[in-house]
Amino acid sequence: MKTTRKRIVVAMSGGVDSSVTAALLKEQGHEVIGMTMQIWDYSRFAAPDGETFGTCCSLDDVHDARRVAEGLDIPFYVINFEEAFQRQVIDHFCDEYFSGRTPNPCVMCNQRLKFDLLLRRARELEADALATGHYAIIEPDVDGCFMLRKGRDQGKDQSYFLFTLTPEQMARVMFPLGGMTKEQVREHAARFDLRVAEKAESQDICFVPDGDYVRFLEEERGAGKLNGEIVHVCGKVLGRHRGTYRYTIGQRRGLGIAWSEPLFVTGIDVEKRQVIVGEKSHLHRDRLTVRECSWHIDPPEKPLQAACRIRYRHREVPAQIRTLPDNRAEVVFSQPQQGITPGQAAVFYDGDRVLGGGWIE
Repeated sequence: MKTTRKRIVVAMSGGVDSSVTAALLKEQGHEVIGMTMQIWDYSRFAAPDGETFGTCCSLDDVHDARRVAEGLDIPFYVINFEEAFQRQVIDHFCDEYFSGRTPNPCVMCNQRLKFDLLLRRARELEADALATGHYAIIEPDVDGCFMLRKGRDQGKDQSYFLFTLTPEQMARVMFPLGGMTKEQVREHAARFDLRVAEKAESQDICFVPDGDYVRFLEEERGAGKLNGEIVHVCGKVLGRHRGTYRYTIGQRRGLGIAWSEPLFVTGIDVEKRQVIVGEKSHLHRDRLTVRECSWHIDPPEKPLQAACRIRYRHREVPAQIRTLPDNRAEVVFSQPQQGITPGQAAVFYDGDRVLGGGWIE
């Protein structure tokens, strides 16, 4: 059956996934337009000799995206989102750390830039859809609405990062790679003779390319803030720290204190400027609350049995979810979970279908 030709904007990052996405859609006969987000000043991340750090969304990635677009003979645009990225992603990242939470900037970038601002630009070009290289699946349900499902490649599934998608967005978003494995995507890249076929993937936060998030926070907001005491869960003061933003729940290294057993960060009290530590058993909790819930189903009126994932690489576990006032929810796990971290996302699943999610309080 012949495919209906559509005008599709592809968010091109310069990596193999988005490049294959563009190539496949072009091969299917669609009118493809490549678009790359310029989200920060690349000169901030250049070494003295001018070399740029390797990370996603770098200047080299923009060049790679442009060359792939030229090879595919499709129009290509670079959209400057630096101001929006600073305000909506970087400032939020810093605010969260200085509030005692551990943020997930990839979810915020997807929510506020890619599937809001970039989707708007696509619509301004009268595009039928915005396509990305995410490993997830959007498909209609029996009611004609849309469902978000896990990608086929469980090792690459990115549905966790996409729980904030709205029904209106899902109606205009495409994930052509959702039914593929990473190996199959690289095979397509080789078949299309894409220059990025063997390009390595970045594991870093794009605006912290050296992985030193403490340095980044101090450059953005200044050093020497929120210093105070390191306190054991029993109340005993064990030492001092140089800023609560330097710590996350579950952290073991860098505490600089002696104890009869290994200690972990179990809590952060910004108001008291305290970092609370305890033995590993103190990391286990049987419940959490989330705020700013995004539901892909009608918010349940009765407690809902589902599975919950509390970080990207966490294997979701059975839980009971109960809605609360002010768009919040309580999650009670079937068994205690380790390292529940305020600021991270908790995402709810029924099998491979995303039911919704929110931000851990």
